Amino acid sequence: MPCVQADTAAKMFTVMRRVTNNSAEPARMSGDDMNPAAVAQPVEDIQGDGRWMSQHTRFVQECKDGEPDVLFVGDSMIQLMQQYEVWRELFSPLHALNFGIGGDTTCNVLWRLQNGELENIRPKVVVLWVGTNNHEHTAEQVAGGVLAIAQLLTSRLPKAKIVVLGLLPRGERPNPLREKNAAVNGFLRSWLPQLGQAQFLDVGAGFVHSDGSISPQDMFDFLHLTAAGYRTMAKPLSDLLLQILEETPEERRASLV
Repeated sequence: MPCVQADTAAKMFTVMRRVTNNSAEPARMSGDDMNPAAVAQPVEDIQGDGRWMSQHTRFVQECKDGEPDVLFVGDSMIQLMQQYEVWRELFSPLHALNFGIGGDTTCNVLWRLQNGELENIRPKVVVLWVGTNNHEHTAEQVAGGVLAIAQLLTSRLPKAKIVVLGLLPRGERPNPLREKNAAVNGFLRSWLPQLGQAQFLDVGAGFVHSDGSISPQDMFDFLHLTAAGYRTMAKPLSDLLLQILEETPEERRASLV
């Protein structure tokens, strides 16, 4: 994984546009180039059944009906979590909503959050997990897209803590996408603390064996997690969420300083 230099991270962070209460302006990379991974876009309905927009509409309605303490947002890694016992055991009792849609990129999640999925709710914690589907973007661009989402969340939800989950390794054997995801995580580790409310959580420990392989017992298609895989990543996340939710308001304010 390429080393993330502090000056590079600082430069990237300073050119991020301020997120207002009404919109999130796209991030700009070094050299003032637009970051395509931070441009809000809905999914094009190529198949013609409107499923993506239907899911988004359902989430907007859930915002009107629910009062979550924890909001999960992201792609299929978030979406599929609620199909397993670990969701019912560890996360559902925390009054959680799951706004995951399979195939989403940072652009798609940014659009959804700008268009109703944060209305009428005030979660104490937002768990963000997205970026592995940004195949057209570089690692730095993907990290910038995740950072743009985190900025939007901190602007719209100033009292919430944002937990950004690191991208998991993928593929049965070492490959360029694994290296890219690791590089994204490196950027995020450096950049996210500058937001104050956001923190990075690495949930990828234990998935890659000593020979460099990933087991189908953890990832059935070497990307999506099995029940055992979710159990592995859920433990550190659950511990962190319980810690945050049990903080007093004074402790929470102090931790953000």
